[in-house]
Amino acid sequence: MKFLRKSGVLLHPTSLPGTFGIGTIGKPAYDFVDWLKSAGQSLWQILPLGPTGYGDSPYASFSTFAGNPLLIDLDMLVEKGWCNKKDIAPADYIKKTGNVDFGAVVWWKTSILKKAALYFLENASEEDKKAYKDFVKAKASWLEKFAIFMSIKNFYDAKASEEKPENSIWYAYWPKKLASCQEEAVLEWKKEHKTEVEVYKVIQFFFEYQWQQLKKYANEAGIQLIGDIPIFVAPDSADVWSNQEFFQLDKDGHPSCVAGVPPDYFSADGQLWGNPLYDWDALKNSSYSWWIARIKRVFELTDVLRIDHFRGFEAYWSVPAGQKTALNGKWVKGPGLDLFKTIKRKLGDLPIIAEDLGVITDEVKALRDQAGLPGMKVLQFAYSVDEIRQNGMVNYFMPHMYDTNNCVVYTGTHDNDTMQGWLENCSDEQLVLVAEYFEGKEITAEKARAMVKSGALRKDFIKAALSSTAVFAVIPMQDILGLGNEARMNTPSTTGANWAWRMEAGQLKTKAAEELKFLAALYARNL
Repeated sequence: MKFLRKSGVLLHPTSLPGTFGIGTIGKPAYDFVDWLKSAGQSLWQILPLGPTGYGDSPYASFSTFAGNPLLIDLDMLVEKGWCNKKDIAPADYIKKTGNVDFGAVVWWKTSILKKAALYFLENASEEDKKAYKDFVKAKASWLEKFAIFMSIKNFYDAKASEEKPENSIWYAYWPKKLASCQEEAVLEWKKEHKTEVEVYKVIQFFFEYQWQQLKKYANEAGIQLIGDIPIFVAPDSADVWSNQEFFQLDKDGHPSCVAGVPPDYFSADGQLWGNPLYDWDALKNSSYSWWIARIKRVFELTDVLRIDHFRGFEAYWSVPAGQKTALNGKWVKGPGLDLFKTIKRKLGDLPIIAEDLGVITDEVKALRDQAGLPGMKVLQFAYSVDEIRQNGMVNYFMPHMYDTNNCVVYTGTHDNDTMQGWLENCSDEQLVLVAEYFEGKEITAEKARAMVKSGALRKDFIKAALSSTAVFAVIPMQDILGLGNEARMNTPSTTGANWAWRMEAGQLKTKAAEELKFLAALYARNL
């Protein structure tokens, strides 16, 4: 599909300010759309929208089809008459500012949402109840199993919590008939826990209604939403539990091999993700039905799709289950072009971005190009002193080396340090290289440091992204705001402090919008 030349901002809704505990898809999200429009931007890129689990990563959710309940705006539920106002008061430990404390927010907000769902079932208007029933019918292919999965999980997680809550996965704690998703056992559970299962469905209805209203508002403002999905799904998910035939599992549901990547930009030992791998033969025999449904669902929620770890479709890193690192894995061939031909045949020519970072071979590049997908360029990866010593100024992440407009450029991604943080941690040699690249003249280390401190060098990166030939230019919000590494969203291969950053109220400045608007017009990003 041909992409028009555009630019935009990367910001996950959890990072929006102005609501208790966590960013939501309520008023702050609408305010952000207004700010994007005032800044001449036409793209809003987000991270995956699924309900997050242990570790809080949006790339490891309980469902790749469902929405994250934590994003639901409580005030909007009250406005619709779907929740009692007295039930949404924040607990003393829930703050309106500062980073997200996911544990506290989950404890507080989940209880409120369950109360709201019960209130809705008893008090909603007939028109709203009909809308809910229509939603349940339309999404039955994934909603039913997701709601049942969450009901069972909620029950057995309580039993597992005294041991290792991070390992409270369905195949480890559930009775065998439920763990194997036997139809009779699942239906019996649904019958015995009818109300609780219904509550999970209502909460998904809340998310769907609010998200679709926000998407409509953004689209009418000329803003396209760029969605994101990881190639793999979490082991502790309704996706794996209800589709076990499509994954490499043993007879008890345990993964036989798991996903990861070999040593890369971020980790000398590689990254051991632990996701179960697909049985691509089984998926192919079903005409990739599960993948088709997954892609279709993302395009119900967003306008453009970025697929994380695209290279895994050509070949994926398979690590035997039980390994402590990803070092002892091996490359195994993936579905290749056949999957993308099937997607195009069944769903049409869709705007999909391939995250082609990491160990990229000629075969991966060929697959990307044969599928007609733009890849990614990350400016932070362009200025390795060691690589430049070896190859000169021939680095394909550098703007002057883009040999096609069929790519999307970022200053950094959710996995990178912020631009300001990265610059502040550069060596003098690297910093001089960067400064000379953008200034086109010799620069001393002292002068380069002064450019970092003033924010001039950070702005040079943003200008370079927007002026490049890349079809899309996407800038993380932290880079626009000039924030340091305290605002980093994720550090790969670490746990504990990721995904939590939030903007502060008042940080959406008119001046920053005016600067972006000027650059978007100057470099024809407002087509």
